[in-house]
Amino acid sequence: MDDNVVGSAGTSGSGIERTPRKAAVSSWIGSALEYYDFFIYGTAAALVFPKIFFPAGNPTAATIASLATFGVAYVARPVGSFILGHLGDTIGRKRVLVLTLFGMGAATFLIGVLPTYEQIGFAAPILLLVLRLCQGLAVSGEQSSASSTALEHAPENRRAFFTSFTLGGTQGGNILASAAFLPVAALPEDALLSWGWRIPFLLSAVVLLVGWWIRRSLGESPAFTEEQERDVVPRAPLKVLFRHYTPDVLKVLFAALASVNSTIFGQFALAYGANAMGMSRSVFLWLSIVVNAIALAAIPAAGLLADRFGRKPVYAIGMLGTAVLIWPFLWAISQRDIGLVFLFGILMVSVAYSGYAGSAFALWNEQFDTKVRMSGVAVGTQFGFALGGFAPTIAAALAGPDLASWGPVAAFTSATAVVAVIAVLTMREAHRTPLGDLGRPAAIAAPARA
Repeated sequence: MDDNVVGSAGTSGSGIERTPRKAAVSSWIGSALEYYDFFIYGTAAALVFPKIFFPAGNPTAATIASLATFGVAYVARPVGSFILGHLGDTIGRKRVLVLTLFGMGAATFLIGVLPTYEQIGFAAPILLLVLRLCQGLAVSGEQSSASSTALEHAPENRRAFFTSFTLGGTQGGNILASAAFLPVAALPEDALLSWGWRIPFLLSAVVLLVGWWIRRSLGESPAFTEEQERDVVPRAPLKVLFRHYTPDVLKVLFAALASVNSTIFGQFALAYGANAMGMSRSVFLWLSIVVNAIALAAIPAAGLLADRFGRKPVYAIGMLGTAVLIWPFLWAISQRDIGLVFLFGILMVSVAYSGYAGSAFALWNEQFDTKVRMSGVAVGTQFGFALGGFAPTIAAALAGPDLASWGPVAAFTSATAVVAVIAVLTMREAHRTPLGDLGRPAAIAAPARA
């Protein structure tokens, strides 16, 4: 095998079965589990974990330590991207899909059965930290394996539509998590701290079983299978990636800063509205359910637009929309105007951000050849998403004491959106390029084959 070959043949006429619907559902389930975990852990780290996993007597220190365990997953994700990206390009996408699903699901479930500090002392926060690291490592390969599988199973003219289900699953995960926490948050504090907080974590087992039922019968990516048949699977995909595609990885990294909008909306807005403005937390839980429910339809619709008009314009228009709408959204929170919070939240997330979500993973995957596709997307996105993951911490610092100033936060969020758009505009537009020609600049410029 030659690990320096950059081109690869397409799968048309190979007789390998494509199952685009099953691949899309599989990617949706994986993202739903990932963001279900993301939401419930972030909420529990802020509300519950400081009181049950850390020593009593210094609530502020306990909260900081608890939130630190939340952030450690973002340190693990870039590391995991090298490992799982390599595995996806050498042993196959399907095996990584199964590995990430069980890794995320098992770690989340085990958090739900952890003994507390009162029961086992300092071993409790240590075990919590270890399981959070496991979550970060597992998550690092989920979206890259799911999106590459969906893209490589999809018909040539509908790659963005089927790939859009990767990020569409994040909306499903947020809806599930919000719905799970609404009744839990209403429990008396004694019940919440003793057993109530465990319920959302234990329910991850249901999502895990559904995901396994779907993924166990999903065939391997046709493009990867053809590489195996032609004996051109690289031994060292990362070597090939950084030799030929380093600029493309960097472009994906900066384009992935679009995720800053998501974490500002999901984490900072909750802290700002509830802690600084005195608004009810349930307002933001219901806001999350509403905007994400609308996005379930808006994201695949954006994918269809990206298939028709190209990925770059849909992505760029969507992100420029978020750069503008973050201003009235945060202003509405500062005014405690629930109606306007919902209006601008829906316009920003359900409409504008869906342009990014419906086009992003198709665009990113199309920058790379089959033999380095998973590595390229995994490494680029996980470093970019890691920066996005720390955005709420940066925003809190910019907002100042008591989170009193929302203007610098809006400016920061707008700036990252503009950086993402600039990165996207430098990428190759490949929506009419055959799968086997992706990742080869000369082929990108050539007319698409019938």
